[in-house]
Amino acid sequence: MRTLNLNVNPNISPEQDPYMVSSKSPTAVAINAAAKTGQWIKSRLGNIKELDIKQSAQDLVTDVDKGAELMIRKLILTHFPDHAFLGEEGVEAASTEPMDALEDAEYLWIVDPVDGTTNFVQGFPYFCISIALAHHGELIIGVIYDPMRDEMFVAEKGRGAYMHGTPTAVSSEDTLADSVIAIGFNPERDFALPLNLKGMQALAPRTRSLRAMGSAAMHLAYVAAGRLSGYYEVGLNSWDIAAGVLLIQESGGKVTDTQGQAFHLGARHIVATNGHMHQELIQVIEEAGASGY
Repeated sequence: MRTLNLNVNPNISPEQDPYMVSSKSPTAVAINAAAKTGQWIKSRLGNIKELDIKQSAQDLVTDVDKGAELMIRKLILTHFPDHAFLGEEGVEAASTEPMDALEDAEYLWIVDPVDGTTNFVQGFPYFCISIALAHHGELIIGVIYDPMRDEMFVAEKGRGAYMHGTPTAVSSEDTLADSVIAIGFNPERDFALPLNLKGMQALAPRTRSLRAMGSAAMHLAYVAAGRLSGYYEVGLNSWDIAAGVLLIQESGGKVTDTQGQAFHLGARHIVATNGHMHQELIQVIEEAGASGY
């Protein structure tokens, strides 16, 4: 088994230690995989050859999703052939068994090749590649790349989070009333969507505004960058959120499940915020009966 080198000095803060990524590090491999795949995905916008559905007519998959995942898998496993790999397109719809089996793997790559597939299909330019690496269930690398805006968000455990080398930081709003919160219209129509709609109805009069842009990973990256105050959704999967969770944590924010319990890779109902009004958001969700539990 190869030893990972994240170039982390625990005695030096990110402000003191200039952010540098070794060309042979897993972070560099993830960045390279995201960048190359992102440019290929961008070139295929408006040129989809296959369009299928997964668990519902609202849950789409294209030949681009499948090709992008294969590309990322090859780029990563060429460097780390002994690592486990969990990609969205390699999992049966609505199955949690792969995560149950892989959560404690020594090194596990968690990949969503196109987060925001419906947007991609529609030509709506809001989708991304999400790549995370976990070590015995603990997230240590998170990369989200938006090819349409050429924005690369990168986080390393203990090293902070960055967008093109500039540190990201969560916003400063203290209350829901001052906050812009992202929400999602989950494609699972029987369980997740009704709960999310209840949550939206409860949050709408309590917040400055709500946003629903169709990509969980991008929502999380925007919370990390201070562009959104928080994000709530029931019915997610690890590949939707793993990279974004680390981005937020390393940007000074907070991510828990909708009951306020510590995040883990099996969590599917999450609240992610700047940390200041986290409990207030959870309380609204719980009072609305929209936590998913």
